[in-house]
Amino acid sequence: MTDTIFALSSGAPPAAIGVIRLSGPAAAFALEALAGHLPPARQASLRTLRGADGTILDEALILWFPGPASATGEDCAELHCHGGRAVVAAVRAALAAIDGLREAEPGEFTRRAFENGRIDLAQAEALGDLLAAETELQRRVAQAGAGGVLSARIGEWRTESLALSAMIEAVLDFAEDDGIHRPHDEFWERKAALREAIVEQLKMPRGERLRDGVRVVLAGPPNAGKSSLFNRLVGHDAAIVTPTPGTTRDVIERSVALRGVPFVFVDTAGLREDHDEDIEAEGIARARTQVENADIVLWLGPEHEGPAGAIEIQSRCDDPEAPVKEAPVAKVSSETGFGIQKLVALLVDRATSLLPKPGMIAVNARHAAFLEEAAERLSHNHEDILLMAEDLRAVRVAFDRLLGHSGVEEMLDTLFGRFCIGK
Repeated sequence: MTDTIFALSSGAPPAAIGVIRLSGPAAAFALEALAGHLPPARQASLRTLRGADGTILDEALILWFPGPASATGEDCAELHCHGGRAVVAAVRAALAAIDGLREAEPGEFTRRAFENGRIDLAQAEALGDLLAAETELQRRVAQAGAGGVLSARIGEWRTESLALSAMIEAVLDFAEDDGIHRPHDEFWERKAALREAIVEQLKMPRGERLRDGVRVVLAGPPNAGKSSLFNRLVGHDAAIVTPTPGTTRDVIERSVALRGVPFVFVDTAGLREDHDEDIEAEGIARARTQVENADIVLWLGPEHEGPAGAIEIQSRCDDPEAPVKEAPVAKVSSETGFGIQKLVALLVDRATSLLPKPGMIAVNARHAAFLEEAAERLSHNHEDILLMAEDLRAVRVAFDRLLGHSGVEEMLDTLFGRFCIGK
């Protein structure tokens, strides 16, 4: 990485302040070119920024962060300019005119931090989730991950696996002299405890559900009130509502946060067997798939005919001609709003039980794959201690790959491409 990169890291102008970041070997030269000379490290200094021809660009605060003790592990600088479009454009143009400087690509600052060992891959993923967080719960869980909670736990487990390997090596080194061919009981106890800790972590709520939202599927026969309830829950008329059966032909999804909890509500085609249109048949097939993949199903059909675990909803409770359920979990009227807040409270309570709590370690599918591999290796109780040593080596490799220390090059572009230009 010989280029020095720069980018606007604050919001798009116009704004009160425009923060332009630089990272790379020419950061000091660029700062001197615009501001005259370097300020004291990590101390904000007010300077006049000038272009190559001496023209005043702006009065700005500048900061100098010499590497490797910087955000990216390289020499870094920040220019806190006035946030007008013309000012920001002039400063960026002046930087682009300096040899060795170029505009940063999406996520390039964070990628350099990863490649220079300032953060690991798990922290980078959590940082991406933090940037995308739209609810307080998402923010708090992502903040813990970006702060290294998962990384610290994996580090502890890796240290324990090294200790177990040392016990195996001791047996290998002294087996011939002492006649000992199996580790002591402590080894087996500690190995079992390590596996149990990993298995318990895998049972915890996953991060994807928090990031993407809890999927709530509204299901039932045609004209059961699904689309009306869907519109009421998402807060606007997203689905067409008519008395004609089969109006909803495809899946309609809307993401919404209710009381700080992220949801994806899914309206589906009415489920029935007596259909004679290929389009409706396809809609019904898609509806069944959505029900199978739902986290929560709201069943608006005949009582006890919904999928296992579904929440029985009596819709159109203000309509004397609507079907009546004996023991619905919730009675609602999409027309008047009756029972909607009670239903929302129920959904929030159900969803909260499915989501990671603030401060909890939230693993994603990629993490889980490596943890499952480690747990599988730790479940083996070989008589041959050479095989046991190989299993423990594989456990450490799984931990290293989870943290991005090896074998993850193929997914880095995708990960850091999620980030904004100035991050």
